[in-house]
Amino acid sequence: MNSVINMNPNALVTYLQKSANEFTKEDIIKYIKGNDIKMVNFMYPAGDGRLKTLNFVISDENYLETLLTCGERVDGSSLFSFIQASSSDLYVLPRFRTAFLDPFAELPTVTMLCSFFNKDGEPLESSPEYTLKKACKVFNEKTGMEFEAMGELEYYVIAESDDLFPATDQKGYHESGPFAKFNQFRTLCMSYIAQAGGQIKYGHSEVGNFTLDGKVYEQNEIEFLPTNAEDAADQLTVAKWIIRNLGYQLGFDVTFAPKITAGKAGSGLHIHMKITKDGKNQMIENGELSTTARKAIAGMMILAPSITAFGNKVPTSYFRLVPHQEAPTNVCWGDRNRSVLVRVPLGWTAGKDMCRIANPLEKVSEIDTSQKQTVEMRSPDGSADVYQLIASLCVACRIGLEMENALEVAEAKYVNVNIHDEQNADKLAKLDQLPDSCVASAKCLESQRKYYEMEGVFSKNMIDGIINQLGQFKDLTLRKEVENSQEEMLKIVNKYFHCG
Repeated sequence: MNSVINMNPNALVTYLQKSANEFTKEDIIKYIKGNDIKMVNFMYPAGDGRLKTLNFVISDENYLETLLTCGERVDGSSLFSFIQASSSDLYVLPRFRTAFLDPFAELPTVTMLCSFFNKDGEPLESSPEYTLKKACKVFNEKTGMEFEAMGELEYYVIAESDDLFPATDQKGYHESGPFAKFNQFRTLCMSYIAQAGGQIKYGHSEVGNFTLDGKVYEQNEIEFLPTNAEDAADQLTVAKWIIRNLGYQLGFDVTFAPKITAGKAGSGLHIHMKITKDGKNQMIENGELSTTARKAIAGMMILAPSITAFGNKVPTSYFRLVPHQEAPTNVCWGDRNRSVLVRVPLGWTAGKDMCRIANPLEKVSEIDTSQKQTVEMRSPDGSADVYQLIASLCVACRIGLEMENALEVAEAKYVNVNIHDEQNADKLAKLDQLPDSCVASAKCLESQRKYYEMEGVFSKNMIDGIINQLGQFKDLTLRKEVENSQEEMLKIVNKYFHCG
């Protein structure tokens, strides 16, 4: 345990010699006093998915104690569309486990994410963060298991082209420097994210790589490690904030938009899921995908049309969900198949000691690789509210585990071919399609809202608000209207360039 603490990039963890999940108010005060911290920031995601900030100058210990205990009052109507100005006051209270040393503040600053509370001192039912908490709680109560998640955060970095070592168009996957221009930017982002508590698996350059109008566009990805779903959402939210801030500092533009130009790779926010019990992965059984995993996938097959309402929140989301772009268009799943909606990636299930094969001098490995298996939802993108999105996936997996015919549903939606190849047209015709617009997603959510509102996970106000928000885009036929006009498409792309 000491080695884990001492190697942790979060300065508060190493100073306090305890994991972030164990932080108390006393710990935060101790760190602030012992490290000459001048300010405290409260941050909280609003309805647009972006983090908002409230700054506090630390003037004395009594004030700090009061601040950490009582939080502060904010205008909820300016943060969420579903809150009326006539009764808009909300409280924000810091969650101590999210504390980190702010890498961008000019003065030494501790930043924490906050939860929302209503006038009665109760958690705000329609808060995205509290919705995810409820989803995880109900999942555990109903199944006796825990829901874990992690994200693959894709984004484009844009800067002036230097014409040296030009990238190969749409061939940027895992490219190294000097052909990849922003590897150092990405690794610095990863370092800052880790310091803020993010548990990162790896980073790399992605497929999208092109030059346009004298600027280089390079797609990158940072992938996280599975953790409890609430922490996973926090980490993704903070990561987007860090990548944008660091890009601004260095003079780069950064976008998480699902589509930034015609004919080039779009950016997704793939979410991997794992279900555990007593710390043991339940997604695999005797080296094969388990019954639990198949039932969870069935739930996602049932709710897939409405999951887009949480994971694809702008019209350009549906410019990405088209054939031949490694983005899903139909409701299906498969093994190691990037043309499907839910993919079962390689899970180290072959039972071979690959390390020893590659390195004959090594002893036999005793690492338990059964913990590695996940399943991946591939439709979401950077416009998503990550708390709502992961909550919706948690609900879908729970519904699947409760369905009597879950295994039959899963079997009917399984494909083991590229469904976009011409020879598979018959199979493709039998599959349901994902919505092709925000308006269509809103209609799917309306028809399936009962699943999300069950057990009080999603509030009626939240579902109404999302349906209203998506409907206002009036994009029911937009994708068809602009498919032959790159100029019109780019106007829409630019409008939602900094979504989420």
